Amino acid sequence: MINRLRGILIEKQPPILLVEVADAFTYEVQTSMHTFYQLPECGEKVFLYTQFIVREEGHFLYGFSTVDERALFNQLLKVNGVGPKVALGLLSKIEVSEFVRCVEQQNILALQAVPGIGKKTAERLMMEMRDRLKILSHNQSEMSVKSDRLSLHQNQQDAIAALVALGYKNQEASRAVLQIKDSSLPLEALIRQALTSVG
Repeated sequence: MINRLRGILIEKQPPILLVEVADAFTYEVQTSMHTFYQLPECGEKVFLYTQFIVREEGHFLYGFSTVDERALFNQLLKVNGVGPKVALGLLSKIEVSEFVRCVEQQNILALQAVPGIGKKTAERLMMEMRDRLKILSHNQSEMSVKSDRLSLHQNQQDAIAALVALGYKNQEASRAVLQIKDSSLPLEALIRQALTSVG
């Protein structure tokens, strides 16, 4: 299973990306527009949390900028009538934290504004996702720093990914990197300072 993907972004045409890994493989990845807007320029490094799905019509790889977005995508797929296309459409229209609020406030109209979601599907989402959102609750504090992440430098993203690869939780890694005032530090320095913080 492909859980994460790091490589060079060589092409982006929403919602499709092409990511070259180790100068040997090129992966086609589908993303939400929320993730798409956060992508670097072509030719630069990109890091995505991914979900690999096998269907009758083929094998598909979906990429997300945060673990929360991937987790919500997977929970949405468990709802009857919601496939990858509709789930990506929802995540393109509504951010994770906004979706949580919609469910908590029973805001069916906001969900119906998403292409492919009618009244019945919106009602089903409200009913089924109420309990499933508990799975995302451990990452609530991560949602609060989403606005900060939009302006992250590539080195910050790479430092967070490195800490996660070392076994730290994404929330913990993000907090450690974001609290470093000089975001323009080299990657090695960022990781070293972040490790001091989480250590």
